[in-house]
Amino acid sequence: MAAAGGTLRCLARCGQLVRAGRLPGPPRRGFHASVPAAAQVTVRDALNQALDEEIERDERVFLLGEEVAQYDGAYKISRGLWKKYGDKRIIDTPISEMGFTGIAVGAAMAGLRPICEFMTFNFSMQAIDQIINSAAKTYYMSSGLVPVPIVFRGPNGASAGVAAQHSQCFAAWYGHCPGLKVVSPWSSEDAKGLLKTSIRDDNPVVMLENELMYGVPFEMSEEALSKDFLVPIGKAKIEKQGTHLTLVSHSRPVSHCMEAAAVLAKDGVECEVINLRTIRPVDIETIEASVMKTNHLVTVEGGWPQFGVGAEICARIMEGAAFNHLDAPVVRVTGADVPMPYAKTLEENCIPQVKDIIFAIKKTLNI
Repeated sequence: MAAAGGTLRCLARCGQLVRAGRLPGPPRRGFHASVPAAAQVTVRDALNQALDEEIERDERVFLLGEEVAQYDGAYKISRGLWKKYGDKRIIDTPISEMGFTGIAVGAAMAGLRPICEFMTFNFSMQAIDQIINSAAKTYYMSSGLVPVPIVFRGPNGASAGVAAQHSQCFAAWYGHCPGLKVVSPWSSEDAKGLLKTSIRDDNPVVMLENELMYGVPFEMSEEALSKDFLVPIGKAKIEKQGTHLTLVSHSRPVSHCMEAAAVLAKDGVECEVINLRTIRPVDIETIEASVMKTNHLVTVEGGWPQFGVGAEICARIMEGAAFNHLDAPVVRVTGADVPMPYAKTLEENCIPQVKDIIFAIKKTLNI
């Protein structure tokens, strides 16, 4: 006991001397700052952030549409914004697309920056005259005197179990029209950056979102979470590098392309996946550079095949320098050329699946 007590007194004394600086202590362990982990953010929350930041930044920006205010939006994209900004900035409208779209276009001509939400782009057909004849053409017809800085946004393309009148993709429709810019985000980064850029743009922008992507989380870097983050319109993003074949897609089918590329990578086939991000103006330069490297091209889209986004890419590649680098014909993977059925099994067969993309890739590469 006496020996133990002496040892404890000795240890206590040594501790006092170390703290006083009269004896060297054990080497200190260094702490290294780690790279901050990327945050997981859903597409819904990314869009909400973009709306909040831009409405706060610019007093001319406001949101209008069906159920966007008191109900927090049909898909909760505008959650919390009405309580924060009030009736003048977040405006509930009657169920009249032609009416509230006309109000929004007129407000843009008068110097405001409206964001016009459609509950689905299928309903934008009710307001097509306002979008095309008023918004898209006025800047040209006024010799540049009357800009129309407006964003038309909402879910586009197939959802699940909503049949023919709620499942159409309008990328080719709006991409056809000069005077419009058309963007189609896939990830949370795309959604936030493209929406902020669209709101700041002086031209009418159609932003085609996807209902099934709203709840999907993506990693967002610290840069992407900042209020200054923008994604340029007209610039595609290479989501995965590859050397054997180029896969080009937009919106939800990008997920299918990434999955198909991962499956084929196990067999040694490396696909380069390009996320278009913008439909008009399409970034043909990025696609051409990729095709010159891989010598093969497959396009994937949820819309109908005739006169679609893939058809336009095929034509542009054929007309350009990349055509001579192709080792096989371009293959398109598209939605079925029929109105969308309601039955689940039929619906699945009308929408491009991962297996369809893999089949097209193997056909193109002759494997």
